[in-house]
Amino acid sequence: MKFAGIFGIIVGAGMIGQWLMSYISKQIPELKTEPIRIGFHLAGELATALTLILSGIGLLGSSPWAPTLFLIASGMLLYTAIVSPGYFAQRGQWIWVLIFGVLISLSIIAVLQVA
Repeated sequence: MKFAGIFGIIVGAGMIGQWLMSYISKQIPELKTEPIRIGFHLAGELATALTLILSGIGLLGSSPWAPTLFLIASGMLLYTAIVSPGYFAQRGQWIWVLIFGVLISLSIIAVLQVA
């Protein structure tokens, strides 16, 4: 379960970091054009990221609750990794679509390790 734990922590921290960098560099135009929708989206992303980090720490510490929480976090991540690429595909940013494909593949590997 070491891979799953490290994966959860890295992906969760990466999600938070990516959104912070996008915010700092003013790359989230939806904050002005669709503030309610993006607010809900950001809340879901933050919940996913924090759940991944917490479950990853729990897995590395062999906590009995961690596998269940990791499976929940992975479901949250898989949802966002399936839905989010549409935004980037619409903009022709295919590298992000590829990154999400890799993320989905790694998520499945991690889930199979924990399940």
